[in-house]
Amino acid sequence: MILLNPGPVNVSARVTAALARGDMCHREPECDALLASIRARLLAAFAPAGGFTAVVLTGSGTAALEAAVTSVLSPRGRLVVVANGVYGERIAAMADAARLPATVVQGRWTDVPDVAAVERAIAAPDVEAVAVVHHETTTGLLNPVATVGRLARSAGKLLLVDSVSGLGGEPLDLDAVGADLVVGTAGKCIQAFPGMSFVLVREAVMERLAAYPARSLYLSLPLYEASRRRGTVPYTPAVQLAYAFDEALAELLEEGVAARAARYAAAAALLRDGFARLGLRFLLPPERRSSSITSLWFPAGVDYVALHDGLKARGFVIYEGQGRLAREIFRVANMGALARADFERFLEALATVLGR
Repeated sequence: MILLNPGPVNVSARVTAALARGDMCHREPECDALLASIRARLLAAFAPAGGFTAVVLTGSGTAALEAAVTSVLSPRGRLVVVANGVYGERIAAMADAARLPATVVQGRWTDVPDVAAVERAIAAPDVEAVAVVHHETTTGLLNPVATVGRLARSAGKLLLVDSVSGLGGEPLDLDAVGADLVVGTAGKCIQAFPGMSFVLVREAVMERLAAYPARSLYLSLPLYEASRRRGTVPYTPAVQLAYAFDEALAELLEEGVAARAARYAAAAALLRDGFARLGLRFLLPPERRSSSITSLWFPAGVDYVALHDGLKARGFVIYEGQGRLAREIFRVANMGALARADFERFLEALATVLGR
């Protein structure tokens, strides 16, 4: 089955084989060595200039994101949330659930954020951090993270980037954008399994966060950092998933992060050429699209169930829209360990299901 949903993704045979490396007690030094390898490879891939530490969690990308959101503010601080899709709105919901003061800069799901509105929100004296989604999976829209980062730096605020569906698939220079916390996951563009996630935290910022009160027993970034320094973990990690995560990161470094992003961009271009030939309409203009998700309007007379089931019967899984777009669009992702031939076969299957 070829997964064209934005995670979980198809993984290589090499990553799958890593699941069978054997059982391990998480309190043994071998487990510490495994997690240290994951952290080192994350930093080599995404923060090669140094200055960051990596917190590795057992949980989906949402768990890592909630850890970042609930760890980033002092008792007096406010978070500005840039929300132009489901995942920006999810950050706001996390802040609300933790009873953290937040200002939400709401935008249309198909538009980039209103920069002037973001700048005004950041200017409030109690604001300590700004959160923005790198790749808004709702539509496949890339947000101007560098612009938001410039505003945050100018105002002396921290920048929290949700790059759960961006890291590995889209270029992101942490120093160039001024990121202080960057959230990612194993089961998307890194091409491992779901269930492991991480937060890259600027080392100086981690020292600052350590002085704040913990707002979660499980999802406290300073707690994991303190445990790492003692050569242990606060809670039981998913060891077998960690084996696979480590192997997927080795694959990523062998391919090269820039080369993977280029491979995804080439796959997206191939698919989009095919969609255009089939007469399908794109939700976003080219300049706003990511390299790993394409959102398309349903053709007249076609609904998601018929399209999904017809494609699944031919070996392909697509994804429906979210929220208010659920009945209007479908999404095709090109993440994962897939080849050009997989996408060509998908386009043939799509043409057949659409009767074109």
